[in-house]
Amino acid sequence: MRLDAEMDEQLFGAVYRAFLRYQVLLFPPQDLPPARQVSLARRFGEVQIHVMNQYHADGYPELYRLSNLDEQGRPSGRHPDKGTLAWHTDGSWQRVTGQATIIYGEVMPEAGGETHFCDMYGAYERLPPSWKARIAKLRAVHNLDFSRNRRHGEDPLTEAQRRARPPVDHPVVRTHPETGRKCLYLGDHAEYIVDMPYDEGRALIEELNALAIHADLTYEHHWKARELLIWDN
Repeated sequence: MRLDAEMDEQLFGAVYRAFLRYQVLLFPPQDLPPARQVSLARRFGEVQIHVMNQYHADGYPELYRLSNLDEQGRPSGRHPDKGTLAWHTDGSWQRVTGQATIIYGEVMPEAGGETHFCDMYGAYERLPPSWKARIAKLRAVHNLDFSRNRRHGEDPLTEAQRRARPPVDHPVVRTHPETGRKCLYLGDHAEYIVDMPYDEGRALIEELNALAIHADLTYEHHWKARELLIWDN
């Protein structure tokens, strides 16, 4: 399917229904300049601007570019974002969370660089009834400063960025507003549980994050250059 031209309402409706049903959509390699990427993203709603503006693509603050190439196009030897190595939900550290995320692979390595997805509907559904009862009313505090610093000791947020995105709380069990299905809503940005001792909440979050991962409910994507992925957050 080509994405380099605007979709009519009927076609986009079909894409959106597939997005809700399958949660991850893959589109074949094709040229999509930055402006077209932004235009596509706007079909899903308001495009959020990431607070870490040092990663914004030139001229397009809606785009967040990760690369290990320096200004001369040579590999720097540094991972561009170690936070991506831990399971997380994009933007869970915002009060208004992201509906969808889009990744476009501009330049890909010959080996490595895979992106992994985990079905959080299935993660919740496979919890024993005792776990479901235990966490039904819990809320977790999600904090970008927490996750960023424990993964990136050398690359923390600036003070202005920290003030712009203070910690927020969300239900541990969240109901999707369109499908009505329940899912776990945690990941690496979740720091502690509201009204629970900090260490006890940390242990519970880590245990649930581990329980969420099932081999048959995960997908490991091996990239080809210029592929595009869209998924439901």
